[in-house]
Amino acid sequence: MTRAGSSASSVMRLRFMGRSDFLVSRPGIDLIAAPPAAADLVLLAHGGEVDSLGDPHSWRAPILRMWPFAAAIRDAATDAAVGLMRYRYRGWNGADAHPAADLRAVLDGLPERIKRVVLIGHSLGGRAVVAAGNHPKVVGVLGLAPWLPPDEPITLRGHGHTAADDSGGSAVTVVLAHGTDDRITDPRLTAAYARRLRATGLAVGLVSVEGDKHAMLRRYADWSELVRRFTLHALGEPVDSAGCPALSTEPDRTDLLPRWNQDGLAAGVRDIVTARLQLQVLDHL
Repeated sequence: MTRAGSSASSVMRLRFMGRSDFLVSRPGIDLIAAPPAAADLVLLAHGGEVDSLGDPHSWRAPILRMWPFAAAIRDAATDAAVGLMRYRYRGWNGADAHPAADLRAVLDGLPERIKRVVLIGHSLGGRAVVAAGNHPKVVGVLGLAPWLPPDEPITLRGHGHTAADDSGGSAVTVVLAHGTDDRITDPRLTAAYARRLRATGLAVGLVSVEGDKHAMLRRYADWSELVRRFTLHALGEPVDSAGCPALSTEPDRTDLLPRWNQDGLAAGVRDIVTARLQLQVLDHL
């Protein structure tokens, strides 16, 4: 997440038109896995900027960082659709909270056949998935280095899914993970938000990723493994004996992300390039 203003040309044109949505497309989803009978969707929400009406084009670094996660999910949850969120703007933009509004809009517009959604977001996208995690179709929320300001509302309290839901819903799974060396978003604020969620009675997993920064590259393979395990757990699929991070209502519980892999920064960059070149957008929602 970075802080930047809108481009001058966009601002001039927006002011001229007197509206903020004229030059941008509708929010949507780019599908990189689209099984015809998929009833589940895993949706990845990328990071962005604090304030910007700029075009969040598909080759920006925050979006590219999501592609290895999409590949890991596609290979693990073979019956699920896997998609990348497409926002209208790069920025959160104050009270407009555009990414969260866009995410809610695409969730409301999903085809009837999609019954369950797992939301995974990084940075600004982490804030968006937390904000939209109370949607009735959502069964899992994973925030990766999320941007969670001190006054961020508690939206997940009172989620419609319960373990005994007659409609077949299941309890929402919430995990927040943050690198200890992150200087863009604050792991202490993530821990504080987890504490507030737990105070409502919601079991939350809080994961500390030792030695990693905001881009999640030093331990890129461990982040991908976390995403894989979380997705399977949220969808009720078998996970190996190490399982998913512990969900707890203990106010200050934090678990360390295991070191499943030893690859470092350079391999993480290669992983992004490989995923982006090998995968392709198959469809749109």
